[in-house]
Amino acid sequence: MSAKSAISKEIFAPYDERMLAAVQVKRRTKKKIPFLATGGQGEYLTYICLSVTNKKPALVSITKVKQFEGSSSFVKRSQWMLEQLRQVNGIDPNRDSPEFDLVFENAFDQWAANTASEKCTFFQILHNISQRYLSDKKPEFINCQSKVVGGNSILHSAADSVTSAVQKASQALNERSERLGRAEKQTAEMMNSSQQFAETAHKLAMKHKC
Repeated sequence: MSAKSAISKEIFAPYDERMLAAVQVKRRTKKKIPFLATGGQGEYLTYICLSVTNKKPALVSITKVKQFEGSSSFVKRSQWMLEQLRQVNGIDPNRDSPEFDLVFENAFDQWAANTASEKCTFFQILHNISQRYLSDKKPEFINCQSKVVGGNSILHSAADSVTSAVQKASQALNERSERLGRAEKQTAEMMNSSQQFAETAHKLAMKHKC
């Protein structure tokens, strides 16, 4: 099972939530930890996850999830509602880069994804979900490439693919119906011809008999 599948199963499924996206990240800057802070568990992996509740009205959350070294389980750390997200900063709109910032009402984090592609996918889904679920107070997307906030998101592409598949299936059914219709017509014509031939043969036989 992949890490993202495991996160979805362990962190979100028990609360009747569906994970929409996740990106593995690392901090670009070291976070200051108070001198008296305790409970450190060594190295860990961090994921930023986007999830939605299955119950209506749907609530969308952004959750920070960690997996500590030597452990196969995942731990939920911080969580924000999508409405609390104020700004998404792609850092550089002119090139593919893994760096990005998320600005919430009460928090600000500087991250770097594993790859620019993973960041782009996460941004596309985050932007699409923000447009879909938020009527107002939508987060501001700045310094992002046009493919992230434009009309070519992977969700639109997926929708186009589904629509295309439906259209192809419908066309195939129509063609099949037409072929069946032609076959039924040909069968009916053959049956009529056979019946006429039988009637003619019968009449000829009766003439000879007489």
